[in-house]
Amino acid sequence: MDTYYQSIAPEYLRHRRVHPEMLRSLISTGGIDSNSSVLDVGCGTGNYLLALSEVVGCDCWGIDPSEGMLAVAQRRLTEAHLFHASAERMALPAGKFALVIAVDVVHHLADRLRSFRECFRILRPGGKLCSVTESAEILCRREPHATYFPDAVEIELARYPSVAALKSELYAAGFVQLQELEVEDHAEITDIEPYRTKVHSSLQLLSNSAFNAGLERLEHDLRSGPIPYTWRYLLLWGTKRPGD
Repeated sequence: MDTYYQSIAPEYLRHRRVHPEMLRSLISTGGIDSNSSVLDVGCGTGNYLLALSEVVGCDCWGIDPSEGMLAVAQRRLTEAHLFHASAERMALPAGKFALVIAVDVVHHLADRLRSFRECFRILRPGGKLCSVTESAEILCRREPHATYFPDAVEIELARYPSVAALKSELYAAGFVQLQELEVEDHAEITDIEPYRTKVHSSLQLLSNSAFNAGLERLEHDLRSGPIPYTWRYLLLWGTKRPGD
């Protein structure tokens, strides 16, 4: 996957976008303002940091293990603090951040508990972590995968941790007041290129036959017009006690 993210960064920037309802929740539930320091763990090309900077004007920080993704983010976020680092070893100041976010990251982590403990360490007392993921139910309904690339759904179910496992690890890391929030946005698939270029990492794990068959069906249906779908995420929130 490291090589994949190095090579996919330009296409990732072109085709991946911010989920509007998730962004609203990050701002409202996160309780951030222009004086807040926010860290994006696995910031990629910087989509969410850029959106938070434009809407809130907060102090933006990001880490990512892919130098290719960070290079793209740096060109877009000239005033952000961006570092090549893993979630397990951030080497960032303790007690600094009001909000730490990790969007579509937990299924890539080598050691989730250690990563959550690092998030806890760098949060200020009363600060919050938002781990954005997909439950088994969401994965089974994820489009266009469920219809066109069903083998990818099985792959995702195997590599995504369960919500119960994540909550157990967050408690073990010290977080309290865990909350779950599902957000959705109604959208349309209008372009085959995000799927042809495999900007969704699960497509990279498909057999050539499964990928090509799904791509052919998707391309065929797109000739008749946009394909509507519902874009869902699960936001799992945890808080660092004010006294910690």
